[in-house]
Amino acid sequence: MPRFAANLTMLFTEVPMLDRPGLAAQAGFDGVEVLFPYDHSSSDWLAALAGLPLALINTPPGDWLAGDRGFAAVPGEELRFRDSFLRGADLAARLGVDRLHVMAGVAKGVEAEQVFVENLGWAAAQAPDQRLVIEPINPDDMPGYFLNDFDQAARILDDLGLPQVQIQFDLWHAARIEGQAQAVWDRHKARVGHIQIAGFPARNEPGGGGFDLTGLCTEVDAMGYDGWIAGEYRPARATVHGLAWLQALKARAALIGA
Repeated sequence: MPRFAANLTMLFTEVPMLDRPGLAAQAGFDGVEVLFPYDHSSSDWLAALAGLPLALINTPPGDWLAGDRGFAAVPGEELRFRDSFLRGADLAARLGVDRLHVMAGVAKGVEAEQVFVENLGWAAAQAPDQRLVIEPINPDDMPGYFLNDFDQAARILDDLGLPQVQIQFDLWHAARIEGQAQAVWDRHKARVGHIQIAGFPARNEPGGGGFDLTGLCTEVDAMGYDGWIAGEYRPARATVHGLAWLQALKARAALIGA
């Protein structure tokens, strides 16, 4: 049965970060995800989560303000990648994180893809029990980011040949990259290990854009998908006043599981 997570970097921002897991649990989410949880200790996170599952975190990106977006596909930055990955994997292990998103970084070209594949293979060997995901991100939101195409991501995974590494399917980015997120999902759903949803064309509450979220719940259940469906969007108003989508999808999931 589908499980639903709140992205705490974007939702419940009315309160400090460590207060957000409690609000997410009260609102009916089954778990949470956090893009960059590194400003707080693992003990503080464990206390704040209070048993609530942590579905996903990203590897440390480096100096965000200076333009860093991770290092996994950046030639010449292999040591920085390894340091950042090990930090992310250590925190993921401490917090019981389901999926660790390996950020590719700003790069382009054949050499960058080769470095990406090699670094992903190294990372999988360092954390063999940790599920890893890579995420295509649209170039408008993140200019220069190496991984900006779902077909490219699929090719990289095929080259890598490790079931431990999968695609992070973000509905918003799929729609921005190709226009039709449904077509992207249909092509690559077998490779997906984590799902994020938002509204389209505005990145507000999930819905619209020609993507059937109710059908998605039915389909992932039939597929035996064991990941999460996470709300990663910008609330149009206070988060708690825009959760009709969650209630509808949880009701659908309950019918599926009945």
